[in-house]
Amino acid sequence: MDTGEFAKWTQRFEDEGERRHARSDPDWGRGATLHPAVWASIQRFQVGEDGDGANLVGKADQAGDADYAQAVRLFIAEEQNHARLLARLLAAGGIPPLAGHWSDTVFVRLRRLMGLRMELLVLMIAEVVALRYYRALRDGAQDSLTSDVAGRILSDEQRHVPFHCERLHASLAELPRTMRRPVMAQWRLLLLAVSLVVAADHGPALRRLDLGRLRFVLDVMASSDAVVSAVLVPPPRCMAERGLTTDSPACPPPGLPAQPLRAAP
Repeated sequence: MDTGEFAKWTQRFEDEGERRHARSDPDWGRGATLHPAVWASIQRFQVGEDGDGANLVGKADQAGDADYAQAVRLFIAEEQNHARLLARLLAAGGIPPLAGHWSDTVFVRLRRLMGLRMELLVLMIAEVVALRYYRALRDGAQDSLTSDVAGRILSDEQRHVPFHCERLHASLAELPRTMRRPVMAQWRLLLLAVSLVVAADHGPALRRLDLGRLRFVLDVMASSDAVVSAVLVPPPRCMAERGLTTDSPACPPPGLPAQPLRAAP
């Protein structure tokens, strides 16, 4: 990949950062009222959003692309802001944050097993699951402050997915062609397993958000089709076929808008 490919992503993250600073925080003073099962679910997701991202930054630095490494730092800053927003939301409801959760520990250990490619593949699972979760929280919470916070986080996550897709496309291009689809097939199997665990663990909250366990899993897996296509389809060919410009930060599969890559409706 051209070492300048991720300069546009750095610019996008910086632009979003400026817009975020110019936009006021949600009105925390109005408080939040949610079912205890939803509060417990938010507590667990807040733990997952928290972290310094040092391991990912180190691997991005080793990749030798300064623009990508800078974009990763800005991505992590957005994730840390998500943790802050969720912590403030919990405080608005009088709910303390968790010190940790087993699911976050498992994900962190998996991500650190190998190099950047493995880290991103595992991270992408969390991002795809988060797309459906925050949409459910935004649309089903029936609490204005919670919907506001979830909507802000969802907007960021819809940019994060194509960002990771672009880097994963470059990473998988280093593998023999015959290995690329099997890698993504295994990724989808792991995504299915994680989705089932999340559906079971957060089932009571999902029901309160008017989303059943099975519907959650089906929606997550449906959105993974777009992710696999975006990772496997070479951007230049896709751009030529769809008339996209080289300014597009990611090449989505047919039927999806250039930005952002969204979860299945």
